[in-house]
Amino acid sequence: MSTKVVEIKTLKVGKYIVLNGEACKIISYTTSSPGKHGAAKARIEAVGIFDNQKRSLVKPVDTKVDTPIIDKRLGQVISIQGDNVQIMDLENYDTIDLQMPEDLKDEITEGREVEYIVAMGNMKIMRTRGS
Repeated sequence: MSTKVVEIKTLKVGKYIVLNGEACKIISYTTSSPGKHGAAKARIEAVGIFDNQKRSLVKPVDTKVDTPIIDKRLGQVISIQGDNVQIMDLENYDTIDLQMPEDLKDEITEGREVEYIVAMGNMKIMRTRGS
């Protein structure tokens, strides 16, 4: 697993965090003011990148948590078979079979460039590039 450790207070909305062993994107981040002897607490709401499940975390702001190392890559669609898309990485020319995202079904065609991410051993197509 490729992760790094950071303190919760350094996180922001739109960044990534590992919750329950799953890479998640932060959609909400709030902090509560500390009490007389207590530490400030952070409440984080996040959605899993690969499974779209909502997760939450409430911890003191100085707690250390894992964040996934996200590798954003560029590929070209070679072929489409049903719900599977075969992509050739434009950097190292590896071919990869990935699941077709529901929201991009109309945009993905053979020969089109797509952006995909690699995080914690999983891969997912994020968006298409060009016209």
